[in-house]
Amino acid sequence: MPYISEQVKQADWKSEKHVPVIECADTIKAGELTPVKVTLGKAVAHPNTTEHHIRWIDLYFTPEDSPAPYHIGRFEFTAHGESTDGPNTGPVYTHHEASTSITVPEERCCDCGCGTLQAQAYCNIHGLWESTKEICIE
Repeated sequence: MPYISEQVKQADWKSEKHVPVIECADTIKAGELTPVKVTLGKAVAHPNTTEHHIRWIDLYFTPEDSPAPYHIGRFEFTAHGESTDGPNTGPVYTHHEASTSITVPEERCCDCGCGTLQAQAYCNIHGLWESTKEICIE
């Protein structure tokens, strides 16, 4: 049985609908609130049906000198058109998009980077996908 880490998929979000896209400034100011948005299907739409949908997105931050990531949050999407009348007949669908804000209290800038944001998303059919974005804190 393979480890979960061996099953995580990566690709270019411009051609693959399952890859999370992390949107935030490349450089953020220490101690200031910074918005971060994670979406899927930015270039290629991902379905949002009872049969095929994104269940959740996890967001992490790993400072460059840290051996482990810090979990920022999990964003769950639980309405995909389910209903007692059958699939895709429900009154509401949640869209696979998450927005939050983070604060990094200290400067971490150096020549080789400052930290990495990592997003993982789970598709109920195609499994676990991830992407990363380097950020610098000044």
